[in-house]
Amino acid sequence: MRRITLWALSTLTTLVLLFSYHTSTGGSGTASAAGTSVQAPAAAGSGTTDSGTADSSSTDSGTTDSGTTSGSAANKTYDGDTVQTRWGPVQVRITVVDGKITASEAIVYPNGNHEDEQINSFALPVLNQEAVSAQSASIDMVSGATVTSEGYLSSLQSAIDQAHL
Repeated sequence: MRRITLWALSTLTTLVLLFSYHTSTGGSGTASAAGTSVQAPAAAGSGTTDSGTADSSSTDSGTTDSGTTSGSAANKTYDGDTVQTRWGPVQVRITVVDGKITASEAIVYPNGNHEDEQINSFALPVLNQEAVSAQSASIDMVSGATVTSEGYLSSLQSAIDQAHL
């Protein structure tokens, strides 16, 4: 009888400890957009706000149904679709000059906790550089940032499709 009581209390204690354990990513799965923000674009004079409208000092800017484009005839930016991932939304902006991708940047990405910031501070520059080098969405994903890489590639392909490249 004593063994059964000891076993039951040990099992109950283990279950309580197991279910009360909080991981570092425990809260980010419930609200995917809660910890994300839109980062300011690197290109001067053109930007996109969270609502998808263009705010630009340039006279040659416009909004299309599938994303935002702005710039002159030789220099245009295209925003890919916002892709919802497990850790939050990802959106990519490309700059096209004379039919070539000259810049690629993630303008929306998960940064709800320290781990997201650490992973994306390494992964996003690599993805941006690879996209410009490859001139397509056929690039390798970054190890350790698989979910963000998948969202980046989907949004990048959407931007490339909008640019008709």
